[in-house]
Order: sequence, then structure tokens, then C-alpha cells
Amino acid sequence: MSDTPTVLFVCVHNAGRSQMAAGWLRHLAGGAVEVRSAGSAPADQINPAAVEAMREVGIDITDQIPRKLEWETAESSDVIVTMGCGDACPVFPGRRYEDWQLDDPAGKGVEAVRPIRDEIRTRVEKLLAELAAERTVG
Repeated sequence: MSDTPTVLFVCVHNAGRSQMAAGWLRHLAGGAVEVRSAGSAPADQINPAAVEAMREVGIDITDQIPRKLEWETAESSDVIVTMGCGDACPVFPGRRYEDWQLDDPAGKGVEAVRPIRDEIRTRVEKLLAELAAERTVG
């Protein structure tokens, strides 16, 4: 892992969970981590309820665009966090993988998205602490 670890968040549409996770990591890491997100079947736009839920905690993800998961992006990432994309997510030897079982916010209102947002924050904080510990040890 380089001095600046690269974390890739992957979900099916790259419109909700992975975008919220990327928003949290960008916000909490303060530039100490390179943040990427992608989807196996990207949507046309970010989930408006996810945008609103993140806005409520002071994080603006309105400028993010759902992106197609590219082989090279995954291959060059240190940590790959999947969120419900199953077999569509590539596996690369030597990469750290985490699969976060989270409800899909697609089609849900902001009230239903808030607990997902908060769970993602908890997981991102834990991941960030682990990455910091690995850099101290490594």
C-alpha cells in the first residue's frame, strides 16, 4: 500500500450506498485517502434521497456521477468495498476486500435512507482507523 491508500466503493448502481460511502470517506479522511466509487450497472444519476441525507450532515455529493466499474480502477485500488454487487464485482489477488451488507436505498425516501447513511458512516470510520493503523505499522 502506498503512502496514500486507495479505496474503491462498489455497488450495483453507484447511485446510493457507494456514493454515500465515498462522500463520508472524503469528508473524514481529509485527503489522506484516495477515494473512488463505481457500479456494475451504473444509474443515470445519484439517488436524490441519498443526496438529501448527506446534505443533512453537511456533505455535498451532488457533483458526483455514477460511473461504470472499470477493471483498471479495481486492479489499482488497495481496498475494495463491495455493497451488494455479488458476482459482478471483480476479485484481484492481494487486494483487501470487504463486503458491506447494507440495505439498498433505491426507491426509498430520505427517512429510510438516514439509517443507511449512519451505518455507512460507522463503517467508514472503522475502515479509516484500520487504514491509519496499517500505515503506522507498515
